Amino acid sequence: MSKKKELSPELKAECDAAKALFVSKKNALGLTQASLAEAADISAAAVAMYLNGTNPLNVKFAAMLSRLLDVPIERFSKRLATEISGLTSAGEQMSASSESTSAADMVRQMLARQGKGLSAEARNRLLAAAEEPSNVITADFSRPGQVGDEVWIAHYDIRAAMGGGQIAADYPEMFQDVRVSPKHLRELGVDFEEHFHLKMVTGWGQSMEPTIKHRDPLIVDVHIREFVGDGIYLFSWDDHIYIKRLQVADEDHFEMISDNTRHKDRLIRRDMTFIQARVLLVWNAHLV
Repeated sequence: MSKKKELSPELKAECDAAKALFVSKKNALGLTQASLAEAADISAAAVAMYLNGTNPLNVKFAAMLSRLLDVPIERFSKRLATEISGLTSAGEQMSASSESTSAADMVRQMLARQGKGLSAEARNRLLAAAEEPSNVITADFSRPGQVGDEVWIAHYDIRAAMGGGQIAADYPEMFQDVRVSPKHLRELGVDFEEHFHLKMVTGWGQSMEPTIKHRDPLIVDVHIREFVGDGIYLFSWDDHIYIKRLQVADEDHFEMISDNTRHKDRLIRRDMTFIQARVLLVWNAHLV
């Protein structure tokens, strides 16, 4: 059995850069190689072969890693970033070319199949109408809204505990990335600086009921990485990820508060509490 050929230094450097970013962010985001494998729909062994530089990175894995780590693909592979950009540009050019000629072509095909009973004058009028610029306003309703009005919010593949504490693990999600209007969020009272600071996580447990129910998706602001006043935060403490209310108890401690009165509040050391984001909105889905 022949030995697998080693990657070129350039491809190996891409793998090393991707692994370094993953290692630097995995604890804060609650990621594991198993969660990467699930997101990419591949085996954990295949993930290890990418990160260890056995196999070269490809477009699918790079796009998934970029989304979960919330970093541009250029950070670890300019080659794949250029490839994706080229594919996107080519697709847009093909789409534009197809749309500009489709109306006249469709009329010609229709006349060839079903226009034998029409006079030459009628055939010419139909074809001329199809080739002339139209005064009808067209729109592609499958596309996102105008830039700045609708944006994608990444759904982090972690669950934050509202109870005894959780370590990220495999579990079913209600939905993945979502598209929202920043303008509408601000009208709802959600206060944030930039839309790319917003992410989604899943609450897990009952300790924050009725404010946040088990498995409720939450919009959080990951730009807030320190205590900025009483509120609900996503934070890590004692090697677990929590969603709780935080208040300053004294110079050295936060009070970690549960909205569900069946769960006891507790004091935690401020220097051992690492805030990852502030919770801005609960995306409730109530049965009616």
